Amino acid sequence: MNMSKQLVFPCIKITQPIGTFFLGSIRAKDLCEITWVDVRRIKGERGFETYLGIQRPLSSRRVRELSKYVHSPDACFPTAVILAVPGDCATYNEAKGTMTLAPYVDPEDPLQKVDYDQIAKVIDGQHRIEGLRAFDDGEFDINVSIFVDMDIADQAYLFSTVNLAQTKVNRSLVYDLFELARTRSPQRTCHEIAVALDKHEASPFYQRIKRLGVATEGRFNETINQATFVQAVMAYISEDPLSDRNLYLQKNLPPLASSNELQRLIFRNMFIQEKDLEITDVIWNFFDAVKARWPEAWKFYGKGLMLNKTNGFRGFMRFLRPAYLYLGPPGYVPQMENFHDLLKRIDLKDEEFTINTFSPGTSGESLLFQTLKQKSGIG
Repeated sequence: MNMSKQLVFPCIKITQPIGTFFLGSIRAKDLCEITWVDVRRIKGERGFETYLGIQRPLSSRRVRELSKYVHSPDACFPTAVILAVPGDCATYNEAKGTMTLAPYVDPEDPLQKVDYDQIAKVIDGQHRIEGLRAFDDGEFDINVSIFVDMDIADQAYLFSTVNLAQTKVNRSLVYDLFELARTRSPQRTCHEIAVALDKHEASPFYQRIKRLGVATEGRFNETINQATFVQAVMAYISEDPLSDRNLYLQKNLPPLASSNELQRLIFRNMFIQEKDLEITDVIWNFFDAVKARWPEAWKFYGKGLMLNKTNGFRGFMRFLRPAYLYLGPPGYVPQMENFHDLLKRIDLKDEEFTINTFSPGTSGESLLFQTLKQKSGIG
């Protein structure tokens, strides 16, 4: 390790009730070099997490998502990565407004040292840093909050404040914000389909979708979160929604799906050909048929039945794919009567859609899907 290497970057001093810390701007490449991750800890925990008595493992899936996101043309990490740095490694020049971080070796005990790649301990932002390790596309500056000589108790307190006390953003709200996007994307299209079906009085989903993930004032029949709806539809449009969105941002079109791909992504080519109304019609007609086949279960809002709730919706959305492909080729728009004739084969009564039979969670959803396939004869 090169013990003479150092990092100099612009920095200002901040004073708050917790004490003094520093706000700086570091290039992504440099940030990755001064922070250290033990790959054996990917499913483990950090020291201050042990101190708190909690476990917060690094998510491999989240890292993969961020590794892809940082290459987006509009990638942005607006909030600070929080670092703890030993005092022996940090020098602040107030006159120049710069911070210098450098390795350290104790002159009296050379075994007591801090290498360049272990200067900074990450208090918050571990996933962002791991995602940035894959970035090689030019400039990407990261704002950092640096706490110098912060003891383990204070690190634990700050970690709990940032990660446990703050309210996380509701996923339904995130999808709702795609309405403001200027470019086409799977997320925006699925959001617009959800809004259309929620707003139209004749729709089977009229005022049933929680637009922001929480109950809307004045409504009493919302049984499905917008995030649940969007994700279910998007699964039939794209296997990589972020990459598709990036292509549109770059004014490129995603390639049309092959016939084999359309067996999974039944709405893929309709989306690419901007036939969003046709996708909406398929979903509308299908759930109109569900509503007509089991009217009592569809309009029941009490406890015990699950047809019009999350598990029922997910189970039927999974069944939509084989039902749709049974009735015609991808791109075809079956009428409500076509779906209804198929659903009439399924000998389930309204009162049988109970949470006792189809329990909450993925097991109940999967059982409903398998039951629909088997009883319809298209399994």
